[in-house]
Amino acid sequence: MSTRSSTPKPNVWFIAGASSGFGKRIALEALSRGDAVIATSRRTAGLTDLEERGAILLDLDVTSDDATIRAAFTQGESALLGSKWKVHHITHFVNAAGYILEGPIEAASQKEVFDSFNVNVLGIMNMTKNQIAWIRKRGQTARGAAGRSVIANFGSLGSWRGGPAFAYYAAAKWAVSGFTESLATEVDELGIDACVIEPGYFRTGFLNPGGGHRIVMQDPLDVAYKDTKVGNVREQLEYVDNQQPGDVVKGCKVIVDALTRSGSAQGKDVPVRLPLGQDCVDVIEDKMASTKALIDDWRAIITSTDHE
Repeated sequence: MSTRSSTPKPNVWFIAGASSGFGKRIALEALSRGDAVIATSRRTAGLTDLEERGAILLDLDVTSDDATIRAAFTQGESALLGSKWKVHHITHFVNAAGYILEGPIEAASQKEVFDSFNVNVLGIMNMTKNQIAWIRKRGQTARGAAGRSVIANFGSLGSWRGGPAFAYYAAAKWAVSGFTESLATEVDELGIDACVIEPGYFRTGFLNPGGGHRIVMQDPLDVAYKDTKVGNVREQLEYVDNQQPGDVVKGCKVIVDALTRSGSAQGKDVPVRLPLGQDCVDVIEDKMASTKALIDDWRAIITSTDHE
């Protein structure tokens, strides 16, 4: 009689940006399902609740160089192999680090813009390229319980709609969504699913002042923009903080379901884009309608540019 356990191997999650918000809640949800988690942040000192549940904690800045990122993968897998999990090949990568740079376009310094894109875009891109190589070199052993590996990046409702006071954030999230759509087509044949998660407004603490995820420009030109749309948006962000319609616990259950093809996502493929929340759906449908109207209005002119 075989003594091999019939218990399926757990998925192994590597979550960058697990200190709060979606990153932390995804880690908690995965742990609650018996999966293994490597939780990373620039500073993991405050993640004792994850550690108590069995997560491996690593300090990692997503803007680090390739060698540092690859060393974190190695360190995380080695720690898991020596833990209760007895597994070591990462199957699910989640890149959740990011923040919003708030203020009018003209007020941003070059450093503020670079720092924002370095974390929100270049950091995700660099993490992703190293994750692809990591998975590819491990082949079948890096497949999750559903038979494929997964790389998930975070976009936003802002991936679909730009607006005053958050132009740099919208630009970053559009970049991440476009990058991830390209990624999905490139790695599908390698047995890797790619997904960009696009939440609407959720009560994650993201907009809390002093939380490190809402950065106001050093000189936001408040007087010049007080009675403009920029000023109105800033007031709206203050008002909506801690009153957002999205429930992050429910959102992360859906995310983990979708990325593991289980629960509510049983029988479905991992989606290339995963919008979350009715507000995000409303924005996307409005974008589709306004884009269709623009094409219809300009069709004769914009198609007149082709060679005869």
